[in-house]
Amino acid sequence: MRWWKVLGLAAFAGVAATGVVIARAERRRRAYGPEEIRERLRARHAEAVRSAETTRRPGR
Repeated sequence: MRWWKVLGLAAFAGVAATGVVIARAERRRRAYGPEEIRERLRARHAEAVRSAETTRRPGR
């Protein structure tokens, strides 16, 4: 095989693998219901607020 054929096959495999990763992430994202998404966002927000309060400098 010539080097350009090997390079082409490697590129094709890379594109296919990227598609698989994207499809899995999309499937995982769509599996959540609206209430579960709201609950997760609220939990992340609360954690961010707690983190910001603990890192504040005194006197502010």
